[in-house]
Amino acid sequence: MPFNKIGIIGAMVEEIELLHKHTEVASEVTKAGITYYEGKLHGKEVVYCKSGVGKVNAAVCTQIMLDLGADCVLFTGVAGAVDPRLNIGDIVVSTSSIQHDMDCSPLGFARGTIPFHNRSEFPADERLIELAVSASDRLFPGRSLKGIVLSGDQFIASRETVKLLHDTFEGACAEMEGASVAQVCDMNGIPYVVIRSMSDKADGSAHVNFAEFTIQAANNSYRIIDDMVKHI
Repeated sequence: MPFNKIGIIGAMVEEIELLHKHTEVASEVTKAGITYYEGKLHGKEVVYCKSGVGKVNAAVCTQIMLDLGADCVLFTGVAGAVDPRLNIGDIVVSTSSIQHDMDCSPLGFARGTIPFHNRSEFPADERLIELAVSASDRLFPGRSLKGIVLSGDQFIASRETVKLLHDTFEGACAEMEGASVAQVCDMNGIPYVVIRSMSDKADGSAHVNFAEFTIQAANNSYRIIDDMVKHI
């Protein structure tokens, strides 16, 4: 089944500036303080926006985007590397997403488990994964990795926490929005994928390299999204 309206979400302004430059915007609407732009990119119907940082912003943003007619969601942006194989500038394509800061372990639930919800790990869509991997391979050969995206309302900045996240969840990267986007899409039966470009190693050195590499990483993420839209 083809996708009729592609939803694209970025958490920060750097991540969608290039979309403004290349999309034929036909209309815009502001809901819950978030502005959604609708138009065409490479002849495809798209709706895109900046969600803001954190899981609540991302969840609200995603539901409104689906209500505006998006029938798939591409979430793009930067993240901190958790898998030791990743370096700054590398790409992670989500196989699934988990909220690493969901912790009801005192009640007997494993960390990351959403109590009484039908699932806690939200698989990405295989078609979108394939498109993202193909785009990454074309644009950044040998620099992409499929893996689990971990989300939490925390900026991870210690080697100990990185090791814990990798050991507990076998996660590839850590960020602050993807799993909430994934859960909202799952609850609505809408396919999604998260594409993250590594801006730092999530190891305490972010103050040195985050600002420097955020623009580069966001540009890499945009190039992948642009290529994916061409091939959807």
